[in-house]
Amino acid sequence: MIKQSLLDLIRVSGAFDLMRLISQRRALILTYHRFSADEGEGDGKTPACQFAKQLEYLTAYYDVVPLSRMVERITARAPLPSRMAAITIDDGYRDAYEIAYPLLRRYGVSATLFVVTEFANRQAWIWTDKTRFLTQQAAPQRLTMKIRKSEMRLDLNGATSRRNASEHINSIIKRLPDDLKEETINSLSLTLDVAIPRTPPEEFSSVTWDQARKMRANGVEIGSHTLTHPILTKVGDERLQRELRDSKSQLEEVLGHQVDLFCYPNGDNDERVQREVARAGYRAAVTVVNGLNRRGDDPLTLRRVHTERDFTHFLQSVSGFEQLKNRLRLISSSPTGNGLRSGKIE
Repeated sequence: MIKQSLLDLIRVSGAFDLMRLISQRRALILTYHRFSADEGEGDGKTPACQFAKQLEYLTAYYDVVPLSRMVERITARAPLPSRMAAITIDDGYRDAYEIAYPLLRRYGVSATLFVVTEFANRQAWIWTDKTRFLTQQAAPQRLTMKIRKSEMRLDLNGATSRRNASEHINSIIKRLPDDLKEETINSLSLTLDVAIPRTPPEEFSSVTWDQARKMRANGVEIGSHTLTHPILTKVGDERLQRELRDSKSQLEEVLGHQVDLFCYPNGDNDERVQREVARAGYRAAVTVVNGLNRRGDDPLTLRRVHTERDFTHFLQSVSGFEQLKNRLRLISSSPTGNGLRSGKIE
């Protein structure tokens, strides 16, 4: 409560407005994932009313452009235009079409939707949703299970505890090699006595190709988010190349135009992954590294700002104020004044 009150005071003082002006020559890319019609839904979704409020702010203070145009300016020799922003939506859930898309149209705003192609084909889940489904559907219980060397005590006795359990599980298994990750999810399915359907249920479903084409025809760019959403640093070369190449070709076949924008699943990338992204024919890729972008930055490692439900936190993030706080925290946390720790400040 004290932190929130302090943040509100900082907002009223005009500090966020000042930081927005200081950062106006840096390009802002915003990250969204899921959307809800109801503000009380939770689960990390952006409520429609909050998304509308954020779009109203963005259209008032920024020039919201397609990501492809931003990439052109970042890689050009000329200075970046001021107040440039782009909106990105990861994964391609159906609520991007049902909730976000009508609001994008209402405010005349472009965006880029990164689609997992086998998800859109109804051939695959986003793997993190499998654990969410399992913990939702399991009988009420408390149990202890072991994943490699990590022992977890899971409490499945209420919506919040189930949600926390799934996020705890996902935080562990995302570090595993991809084949072991799937094996662990299947083991969890047996332990909880919950079968995983072949295709995701409605709550976890994707946009259809018809919906994607309609969005594309009305100002929403479509980029690739791989075939099946694996963590690319955890797969071998052949799988990596297939995930990049085949998702690109599928999108181009379905949409009838070139696809050269990419989003790293979970943000994970390294030199090997970046090299294969370039070889596959992508000209730009976005990460989950928090921050703004300058002219001349590597287009294959573009930074983004994670959006917040709370409007004051949203303003802190997009203005660049949060990045400033993080830099100051890094300096103050290091005995030498060159701190190495990172992380978001609430």
